[in-house]
Parts: sequence; structure tokens; C-alpha cells
Amino acid sequence: MNAKMYRVEDKYCCTAQEMYLLQQRLDPVLQADSNENTKDGYQVISLYFDDLADSCLNAVGEGSYSRLKYRIRIYNHSFDRISLEVKEKQGSRIYKKTRCITENEMHQLMCGQCIPASASLEDPAFMFNLAIQTKVLRPKVIVAYERKAYIYAAGNVRVTFDRNIRGSRQIADFGSKRISYDPLREQDAVLEIKYDEFLPKFILQLLEQNALQQTAYSKYRLCRERYQ
Repeated sequence: MNAKMYRVEDKYCCTAQEMYLLQQRLDPVLQADSNENTKDGYQVISLYFDDLADSCLNAVGEGSYSRLKYRIRIYNHSFDRISLEVKEKQGSRIYKKTRCITENEMHQLMCGQCIPASASLEDPAFMFNLAIQTKVLRPKVIVAYERKAYIYAAGNVRVTFDRNIRGSRQIADFGSKRISYDPLREQDAVLEIKYDEFLPKFILQLLEQNALQQTAYSKYRLCRERYQ
């Protein structure tokens, strides 16, 4: 049985100017993500779930070493690809379980109904079903933002620039362009660097900025707190 491959995930708050300068450095060197539909990147829209006790939210707020996040994610307002994801975090390392689901299955989960799943903890549908049955897992908030992403095969490196991060409580309209969003009151842009075992030195040099400060930034937490 193979051991889980946890990835490093480092986050840095950025200004618009810092993002622009860093992207200028990366554009000639790294490959753009396949999800792009414009030169500026693509839109990510996620529906986050939590239980009656808000266990996921509280774990983030308390800085718990080990925590889970449950979400459904689409891109560019399209249901052509609907990703069901359970993200496990251990310190600064992450392990994401993901699979595609149908639009009907998405609506079932949004209504607190279980969907077909294998009997495996590696299946995010199994994890969702278990949390629905034992913890009353339900959708809580929509998080949307524009993302510019770069990839590099060696080390499975992924560098993303997320901007205009915003939230909505119009859960029933998830995926619709009619949704109205509320901007964050705090920092609404973040740089994320994800990789497996190592980060190539030349990428680290390209991203080197003395002003950047590492952060435990959580889009989910900030958007939930936006409404509290």
C-alpha cells in the first residue's frame, strides 16, 4: 500500500504591484495552467461545506495542525467539470482527494443527500457521505476569485496568483453568473506555491521578494467571517 504523498503549500500575501512583477518573471519560464481561458487566467468558484459545529472553520481559526476542508469546485462558471474535493492539511503540507461528479450529484450533496461512493477513505464522495450522516455536513459559503497559475513538471510545482477573492451566501445559485458577491474586508490577493519533495532553486529565485511574508491565509475562513 502506497503512503500518502503530502504536498508543501506555502502562502504569501501580495499587493497588485508585487503580483504583476512576479508574473512578468514567470511568464517566459513556466507553463500556464491548462484551465486558462484568457491571458489573465481563469475563474475558480468553490462551494465550501461544514458541519453543525463548524469544525472546519474552528480548526482553521485555532490553527490546528491537522484539519479537513470539504468543497465542490467549478471553473469559469461551467458545469462541464465539477470537482468534489476533500483537502487534508497536516501543518504546511496538504493531501487532496478529488473526483469528478455529475450536476445531479452536486445538487444531492447540496441538499444533504449521499451519493454513490466506494467504501474507501480515498474517495471524497465516501468522506462527504460519512460527514453528512454523522456530522450533518452542509454547504456554508461560496468563494470565488480569479487565478493565474503556472506549472513546472520537476517537483510537480504549481504557482498560483489569486486575486479579487470574494464570498457569497447565495448557495442555491452556486455556479450561476447572477450571484452577487461581497468583497473581503481584508487582504484579497494571495500567492500560493505548492510542490512535492523539492522546489527548484531557479523558481525560488524568481519568486524572491523581501517584502513578501508567509501567511496562514484561508479563503474559506475569511469569507465565512465576512458574514459574522
